[in-house]
Amino acid sequence: MASRSGRILLWIGVPTLLLALTCWISTYYSTLIVWELRKFTPWLAAALLVAACVAVPVAAARRVALHRWENADGAGKVVGALGLLIGVGFAGWWITHTFYDQDRTYAAATRVVTERLPDLEARAPYVVGKAQAGPSLGDVSGDISDVTYLPDVARFATLVEKRGWLAGYEVGVTQEIAIEGRGHDAHKCRFDPAADARIGGSFGHNLGRLISTKKRWVAFTDKDVYVYCDGDVPKVVVPLKRQVGILVVTERPAGVAVYDGRTGEVTVTTDTRGIPGPTYPISLAKRQREATHGLHGFADWWFDRSGWDASDDGANGDNESEFTLNRADHSGPVYVTPLTPPGSASSVVAVSTVPAQHGGPGLAPLTVYRLEPTWASPAAIVARIKADYPDACCYNQDTVFEVIPTGGDGWVATTGSEQALRYRVVGNGQLQGPEATCLKTADGRLIRCGTQPAQQAPPPVGDPKTLSNEELADLQRRVAEEVARRLLQK
Repeated sequence: MASRSGRILLWIGVPTLLLALTCWISTYYSTLIVWELRKFTPWLAAALLVAACVAVPVAAARRVALHRWENADGAGKVVGALGLLIGVGFAGWWITHTFYDQDRTYAAATRVVTERLPDLEARAPYVVGKAQAGPSLGDVSGDISDVTYLPDVARFATLVEKRGWLAGYEVGVTQEIAIEGRGHDAHKCRFDPAADARIGGSFGHNLGRLISTKKRWVAFTDKDVYVYCDGDVPKVVVPLKRQVGILVVTERPAGVAVYDGRTGEVTVTTDTRGIPGPTYPISLAKRQREATHGLHGFADWWFDRSGWDASDDGANGDNESEFTLNRADHSGPVYVTPLTPPGSASSVVAVSTVPAQHGGPGLAPLTVYRLEPTWASPAAIVARIKADYPDACCYNQDTVFEVIPTGGDGWVATTGSEQALRYRVVGNGQLQGPEATCLKTADGRLIRCGTQPAQQAPPPVGDPKTLSNEELADLQRRVAEEVARRLLQK
């Protein structure tokens, strides 16, 4: 008997020991396994709860039945079925309440205020920056991995992967998107052959594997990764996250990993000063915003009666939330999202902000600015722009891009095509008054507001070569009217 038990322990213990040793040596895969297992903690606990609700009553019933009845198996089946139903019910409640507790944990960093939304700097639309990334690559023979807006330098950064299994990144490109016309002032920084790792790479070319050797038990989301050019040296920034909690597992920031595109070295740090991009994971900021549904009681959370949703009426295309914008006072960039109440309402009732650069191990504060009065929906604002300025938008392939809050009661939208922006439109959220919408040139010069005649706006000045087609036609019309007026006076 002892020999048999020893063989069983040998067959089970040795593989288990080898697996544990492999996981300990392989920092990358052990991190992935632990990270995923912790996500499934509620489900594992629920499974154990169901098993306990079945096994304990069955064992007790069989023990009692052996002393009083002969049909112990029948008693065990009846009690087991009853325990299974009870266990499944408790498990369902456990999992559901765990998800609620997760939202409550994230929502603890939320602050709801009625203060004025701080002033924000507008930027070129993200969809335009993404569309112009390809034409800006020139002779680069790689595939675009990511496009990110760097608010500190007001540029869009494009990270390009080198083709091939055992290859890293090809080049990083930063470009300034002109508000009028195509992008310009693109800058490329190429990766050295020694820096041959990338996110999702194979074997030793996997950047995640290199990061895990520097810091264990941290993970990241691919969409959070971006590049910037430090002179001619590309730097890949990977915002990191860690897990906290046992039964209620949530995520926290864990600094950033910076990959040097010249030396191939990885540096993990919590000091993000000098990095010109969003170092707080945008995926974590999104999760915090979604968790506002847990601000109140369980019943409100269950029936989706509390919190806010991102405005998703289709006006902003694929980029409807977490706009990365710079504060007007240059106190740091923020993720900005227009919010609507749950249900069928589409009006914007609040705007949330999360710092895009945040130090410390805790969650960044999410601030919800309630709007009073509320704003019209982005789709309604787009429809108003098209109605007010049919001569400037939207014919051929022109459209309206990204209705973005700019502070207080104001918003800004950009008109044109993905390859050539034409105008900006600013206005107030209620679409009320003579300046509900105002059409401006790229340099901020007012053309007209709403349906007011163009004659009320100041005539275009400067070099005619710098004027748009519409401005040049308007100038020609004014000259002809003035000539006719003077001829009639003679």
